[in-house]
Amino acid sequence: MWIDLLQRTVDGLLDGAAYALVGLGLTLTFGTLRRLNLAYGATAMLAAYVGAWLYTRWGVPAWSVALAVVAVAALAGLYVEWLCFAATADDAPASRAGGPVAGGDAREVVALASSFAVWMQLEQIGVNLLPRHLNPFPSLAAGTERALGPLMLRPDRLALALLAAVLTAGLALWLARSRTGLAWRAAADQRTAAHLVGIAVPRVQRAAFAVACALAGAGAFAVLAIEGQVTPMFGMWVLAKGLVAALLGGLGSVTGVLVGGLMLGVAEAHAQAGFGALGREFTGWALLFVVLLAPWRLGSFGLSRGAAHAG
Repeated sequence: MWIDLLQRTVDGLLDGAAYALVGLGLTLTFGTLRRLNLAYGATAMLAAYVGAWLYTRWGVPAWSVALAVVAVAALAGLYVEWLCFAATADDAPASRAGGPVAGGDAREVVALASSFAVWMQLEQIGVNLLPRHLNPFPSLAAGTERALGPLMLRPDRLALALLAAVLTAGLALWLARSRTGLAWRAAADQRTAAHLVGIAVPRVQRAAFAVACALAGAGAFAVLAIEGQVTPMFGMWVLAKGLVAALLGGLGSVTGVLVGGLMLGVAEAHAQAGFGALGREFTGWALLFVVLLAPWRLGSFGLSRGAAHAG
């Protein structure tokens, strides 16, 4: 009995690392723009569809597909930022720079709604590119499991978990120690002060948006390379899982998204064991509902105290 419990927990942790990986860019976007980008999943989905198109139509190798997915995701992110968020980056009141989205003014609401509209647009472009529901993706999966004591583990899923941990730690360290990372945090927390000391706030935020969406592309490729296929539902999956992981760990906290992803993965794994696939999906949506309503998330995880947290 305890072996099964341990196996489910480990499987949940590995799934949670994937959730953290796709949510890393989302929490970075909120940390540097104080905006929720609802088109985040669609940028990853469009980039993945471009990669699948290159792979199926032109036989492009996996490493080139990976570069293409990251590049397309970054370009799509710049498009979303220009269309939805650029007009709100400079003129948001300085006193509200650290406030939650729920208390935003009309411009913030318009930006949020417009990102939802762009989500539909990007998703439709991807579907038009590959109309089939199920499309092959370059597979790097290791089909055989290996025993580690009483546990059965797949090397490819372990590699994905390691990638999530390395990217999270590296990004947190870079935000905390590098000059550019400090500029990003200053532009997020105090736009007016950052501008007065010579930081080009719009340029910094544009670059942060592109990096965040490039991370979404990297996460999308890593996840899909294990699955070996992509569907139109991938964009919704990225947004839902990434958002729950980011909210559980504190939206804007880079290291928190890893903790949130692991929590979500373990909860889903045990829910599936007890209630099946429907229980697993219900658990994910229920956690999203809880973290959106629970007032303790603001105080406990520091959502209202600053942005672009390194930890």
